[in-house]
Amino acid sequence: MSGLFVNVELPYGETTLTARLPERTRIFANTEAVTPAPVDDLVSAVAQALADPLGLPRLGELVKPHARVTIAFDDATVPSYGPIRSIAIEGVLGELAAAGVARGQVSLLCANALHRKLRPAELARIIGARLVAEFGERLGCHDAEDRVGLVDLGRTPEHGYPVVVNRLVAESDLVVYVNAGHMRGFNGGWKSVCVGLSTYDSIRVTHTPDGMSMSVHDNRMHAVLDEMGRHLEGRLGRRVFKIDTLGTDAVTVVKVVAGAVADARRAIVSAMEAMFPPRRAQARERFDIVVYGVPDGSPYAVFSHVNPILTLISSGLGYLGGLVEALGKPGCTVIMATPVPERWDRVAHPSYPEVWERVLGTTQDPHEIMRRFADDYARRPDYVEAYRSRFGFHPVHAIFAVYPLKRLGHIGRVIVAAPRDPSVPRHLGFEVAGSVEEAVALAEKRHGAGSSIAYVKQPAPASP
Repeated sequence: MSGLFVNVELPYGETTLTARLPERTRIFANTEAVTPAPVDDLVSAVAQALADPLGLPRLGELVKPHARVTIAFDDATVPSYGPIRSIAIEGVLGELAAAGVARGQVSLLCANALHRKLRPAELARIIGARLVAEFGERLGCHDAEDRVGLVDLGRTPEHGYPVVVNRLVAESDLVVYVNAGHMRGFNGGWKSVCVGLSTYDSIRVTHTPDGMSMSVHDNRMHAVLDEMGRHLEGRLGRRVFKIDTLGTDAVTVVKVVAGAVADARRAIVSAMEAMFPPRRAQARERFDIVVYGVPDGSPYAVFSHVNPILTLISSGLGYLGGLVEALGKPGCTVIMATPVPERWDRVAHPSYPEVWERVLGTTQDPHEIMRRFADDYARRPDYVEAYRSRFGFHPVHAIFAVYPLKRLGHIGRVIVAAPRDPSVPRHLGFEVAGSVEEAVALAEKRHGAGSSIAYVKQPAPASP
C-alpha cells in the first residue's frame, strides 16, 4: 500500500489490534446511531410499566387469589446482566401479592429454548441468589426434550406452523414473561415464548438460513412468530402478559414497557427505529472491501468461551456481519481480524467439534447443511442427553450456528487477518493473512489499487 493512511483500533479476541488503513477508507458503526438516556430509577420504571400496561388490564385483574402463575424470563444468551430480571420478577410478585396470589403459587422458568440449561449459581448471576434460594424446586430451566413437560397446541390455521410449548405455559392460570433486552429486532415479542419455551419442531420453522432476521424494520421472522403467538393465545383462551426491556449495553436500560405481547413489542420496536436506522441507508455507495475485528464474545459463550464456529461464523458472519450486505458490493472481500484459536468447551458445546469436522469438512452450503444434517443432529441421543442432564447446548444448535454462511452468497472472499493457527480459517475455505495491512493488500490485488474500503466499528461484547 502507498499514500496516506488512517489508524483504526479493531477488536481482536480478548484484546485489540491497531491497523493502518488507506486514507480513502470510510468508517461505519455496527452500533446504535442514537443513544437514549437511561431510566433514572429502574424499580420505578418497572412499577410504572406494570401500572399502565399496553393492551391488557393490570396483573391484579387477570388473576384470582387461587391462581397458579408462571413467570418466565430470558436466559443468559440475552446480553443483559444488570438487575432487570430480578427487579421485574419482584415487581410482578408484588402485583400478584396485592391480588391475593401468594409467592408459593408462583413458578419461575428460564426460557433457554435449545440453549444449555443453567446451573443454580449461573441462574443466581442473572436473577439473584435470593430468588434462586427462595423458589428452589419451583425454579427450573425449560427442557425442549421433555415430552411429558411439553404440550402440542396444533398448527396455525394460516400456514400450518406447529406450536409446541412448555406445559407450564399451557396449564398456568397466567403466564408473565420478563424480557431482559433486545439484540436489534432479533428477540423479544413472541420469540420469547414460541422459541424460548418451545421445542425443535416449532423452532426449526424460523431457524433456517433464510428465516432468521435481526432487522428492526419489517422483520420476516417475527411475522411467523406473531402467527404462532396468535394461535397459542387462541388455543389457551387467555393472554400472555409481557414485560419488554430496551437497553444500550449489558447493564443500561432505557425503556421498560408491559402488557400484551404485540403491543409491548410494538412500543420497543418504535423506540429502536430511531436508534437503528435501516442498515442499507448508512451509505449510498457500496464497497469492494469491508474490514472489521471480531472480539472474543458470543451470546452462546456466556459462562463458557468461544470456539471457531462461534467466532468465524455465528459472530463473524452473523451478528457482526450484518452490515456486509448493506455496505459490500456483490463479490466483495471481507477482512475479519481475529486470533480464532481452536478451542472447544465440550461440556457447554458438545456437538460443536463434530459439526466443525464432519459437517463443515463436507460442505459450507447452509441450505445443504440444513437438509442433510439438521434433523439428524436434533435427534442424536448422546448429545440430547448432554442437553438434558449435563448443561450442554442442544446438538442442533451447532447446525443453527453455521447458517450465517448464507452471507457467502454475497461475499466473494473472506480473509482472516492474524489468526494464531492459519489452518482454522482455512478449514472453512477462508484465506489468511499475517496482518490487516497484508489482507488489504491481497484484496487490492483483486479489486484494484484504488478499491473502495469500509471499516466497521463493532460493539464490545457483553459479559455477565
